[in-house]
Amino acid sequence: MKIAILSRNASLYSTRRLREAGEERGHTVQIIDYLRCYMDITSYSPQVIYQGQPLVDIDAVIPRIGATHTFYGTAVVRQFEMMDVFVGNESQAISRARDKLRCLQILSKRGIGLPVTGFAHSTKDIEGLLRIVGGAPLVIKLLEGTQGIGVVLTETDQAATSVIEAFRGLDANILVQEFIAEAKGADIRCFIIGGKVVAAMKRQGAPGEFRSNLHRGGNATKVKLTPDERSTALQAAKAMGLRVAGVDLLRSAHGPVVMEVNSSPGLEGIEKATGLDVAGKIVEFLEKNVDSTKKDRIKY
Repeated sequence: MKIAILSRNASLYSTRRLREAGEERGHTVQIIDYLRCYMDITSYSPQVIYQGQPLVDIDAVIPRIGATHTFYGTAVVRQFEMMDVFVGNESQAISRARDKLRCLQILSKRGIGLPVTGFAHSTKDIEGLLRIVGGAPLVIKLLEGTQGIGVVLTETDQAATSVIEAFRGLDANILVQEFIAEAKGADIRCFIIGGKVVAAMKRQGAPGEFRSNLHRGGNATKVKLTPDERSTALQAAKAMGLRVAGVDLLRSAHGPVVMEVNSSPGLEGIEKATGLDVAGKIVEFLEKNVDSTKKDRIKY
């Protein structure tokens, strides 16, 4: 099987592990900088060209699309879909999950557990917005933020109002969410492949830090999920249409709530915390689906 990994950086842990896992299982693996791809959209014969050469005989694609290049990255993934190449995550699912507001709206429609969340445009409506969420303490998030960047915990309504006004003054779109104090700075990352939770870890924030991101000094340990947590994570991935996903949960007083659904979840933290070959499981998933008929392929 010939596998293409769409990644801008071949040295990243996740990219390296996916390549190693594919080659260990006897496949040919090529790492492709998707921003260097260009596309021929001719009727009946769509092509993706890379470094001047058409990418032909690709059996499967693993998209690792960065948040800053979602539009072009998903266009490349979509072009492979037009060529009937099996993709680990479809372009529409990646776009859906990458839009935090759209993601939460879809999860809300499905009745999946979420923190109480508000969204508004005008600073004249801040008072009502804070009332919806239940008042301080609360969390304010930039819609475009990643890895904990652009996430602020405010202890008072006055502080929340000041932060919201500052962000809106920069024309930044934000979400306002209730603060889940009982989570105690920890969340759970559920790694899902083909409709199954294959690994899970608990991420604990550094002392004094409410964000649990490993990039911000947090640590990770293997964790056993409750049936409710497993079900919530699977429902969230399915709602997004993601075949490969990282679903982040908080343990709240009213059950598990989804914080985020990630279409390109990192492998380093989950593999080191659990000792599992998650990259190999992704390649195994491709093997099981790449030769199946379209109607038999797993859609999430």
